[in-house]
Amino acid sequence: MPSKSSILLQRINETSAAACKQSYCHPTASQVPDHVVGHHDHDAGANQCSSAVTRHISAPVSTVWSVVRRFENPQAYKNFVKSCQVILGDGGVGTLRQIRVISGLPAASSIERLEILDDERHVISFSVVGGDHRLANYRSVTTLHEAADGGGTVIVESYVVDVPEGNTQEETRVFVETIVKCNIQSLAKIAENSIRRKPTPC
Repeated sequence: MPSKSSILLQRINETSAAACKQSYCHPTASQVPDHVVGHHDHDAGANQCSSAVTRHISAPVSTVWSVVRRFENPQAYKNFVKSCQVILGDGGVGTLRQIRVISGLPAASSIERLEILDDERHVISFSVVGGDHRLANYRSVTTLHEAADGGGTVIVESYVVDVPEGNTQEETRVFVETIVKCNIQSLAKIAENSIRRKPTPC
């Protein structure tokens, strides 16, 4: 009989995979500018999983960043987040937020700390420091940079996390990447729609 955690992983993969059919790839040195590549270099341990997701968004970096940088409002584009409350800090590095997630996930809440917020280089990072969930020692780094042809934004989100007991590295990677891909797809839709709604100059 499959473990409870395996069944939960299967459930989230089945319910969200259909909504996340866009093509994704892992970042290479040529895709990430030198000044941010180090942020995606995670030193994963033997019982950890680390990977990254990359996507092009047809909107300026400034538009995408205006949504991503709001640590206090992740539910603006993260559809699995039910609510968010800042429990310590003023929005700068060190701020703590408490996330409550929708039902159906192998989690109820997450306490997260803002580790990096670089408005100049468009880098944001947070780590999970508490809560009721299975993603122990989770750390995420998201960077934005202008596409090589100047036509939009390239977003890279990387992470490192402990592999939960009873699961494999591959199961953990598929689970986390499914959520990350859905978040990025939602972000892309919001940013691209905001550009379309802007009035055309006379």
